Amino acid sequence: MARRTGLKALALLPALAVVVAGCGSGPQPGEAKGVPLVEAGKLKTCTHLPYEPFQFTREGQIVGFDVDLVNLVAEDLGVKQDIIDGPFETIESGEDLNAKKCDLAAAGMTIKESRKQNFDFSAPYFKATQALLVKKTSGLNSLEQLKGKKLGAQSATTGLDYANKNAKPAGAEVVVYEDLGLLLEAVKSGQVDAGINDNGVLLDYAKKNSDLDVTKEFDTNEDYGIGVRKGNDKLRAKIDEIIASSKTNGKYDALYEKWFGKKPANK
Repeated sequence: MARRTGLKALALLPALAVVVAGCGSGPQPGEAKGVPLVEAGKLKTCTHLPYEPFQFTREGQIVGFDVDLVNLVAEDLGVKQDIIDGPFETIESGEDLNAKKCDLAAAGMTIKESRKQNFDFSAPYFKATQALLVKKTSGLNSLEQLKGKKLGAQSATTGLDYANKNAKPAGAEVVVYEDLGLLLEAVKSGQVDAGINDNGVLLDYAKKNSDLDVTKEFDTNEDYGIGVRKGNDKLRAKIDEIIASSKTNGKYDALYEKWFGKKPANK
């Protein structure tokens, strides 16, 4: 019996090998114009919502400045953009890119050295700085005035970095929120006395909420970049190409004016 069982097992080995090989191979990555992609026919983007006007949901669709800019890349490659919403922490750590959850990360993300250790950045595409959002009646327009008061900041952002480095030593209590929506609501409802984040999103929110105002901008001279997995040089080069061409053919200015209501002062 033992010998017969062994022979049967040996006879099944070729078939088993085929099954195992098929299961282990998994979905093969796609390619468009020589650019490797996680999935054929799609340019998969990791982002973190909401971050209006860069990426947010409107009438069931994810829209925004970053969305439109990446769409230019997708159109050039002849594929569709597929947007995946997730925690900002797993985006900036490079975890999502390394796990091939997406091809690129576009999340209103500042280029900084610590992030460069986790993934590669495209050329800069947007200039930003930090700003202070408060209620109009508060009279607050400096970090020094926040002594003994609460300052809201978003987790894993340069705004939180700035708050910890400059506001906390000045006596402010820094309250951390998981996403921008929670931070904005905290300022509006009075849970915190002020909020700090990138000027683009705070100015946009203040424009739509007459009881709020951006009273101070801090000269941090930040640049946003699009993240790609380390070694994915072909995709990074394609993104850089599209950013550069959009700034010369007028498409960048058109998108900027669409989402910010004015032409860019600088590019």
